[in-house]
Amino acid sequence: MVLARWTFGSRGVVGLAVTGLAMLGFVAVAQAQTSAPAANPHAGHTMPAAPAPAKATNAPANPHAGHTMATAAAGDAASVKEFKAVNDKMHKDMSIAFTGKTDVDFVRGMIPHHQGAIEMAEVQLKYGKDAKIRKLAKDIIKAQKSEIAMMKAWLVKNDKK
Repeated sequence: MVLARWTFGSRGVVGLAVTGLAMLGFVAVAQAQTSAPAANPHAGHTMPAAPAPAKATNAPANPHAGHTMATAAAGDAASVKEFKAVNDKMHKDMSIAFTGKTDVDFVRGMIPHHQGAIEMAEVQLKYGKDAKIRKLAKDIIKAQKSEIAMMKAWLVKNDKK
């Protein structure tokens, strides 16, 4: 049996204490690393080329480029189909045109994020059975609606174009 636990100090995590056979492996690796030149841990892995610098534009950058959206499959359960639709809509709506005004950009991106959380909670309430998770979903709806209202009011006062 291998046991591991994190050790903490006044400045956060200090290390991982490991007992059992894993400790022997840890010591062997540590010795190998100190007695031989460090190997490139990324050798054999290719990284995508860095994208070309973006041109100055107000067109929204797609923060999810390269990610495939989870489209519903014919055999998916009804809740899965609804979760996927909500997730796709949320990510689409979060693809805003960034202004360079950090506070404005944050709030404008968070509104659809919060709306997505509300819609996911509504799917949970429609199909979910667990009482604790149903209460959590109700609490999320209440909190997120309040925060959306606050953010929209903030934008009216602070998003001067």
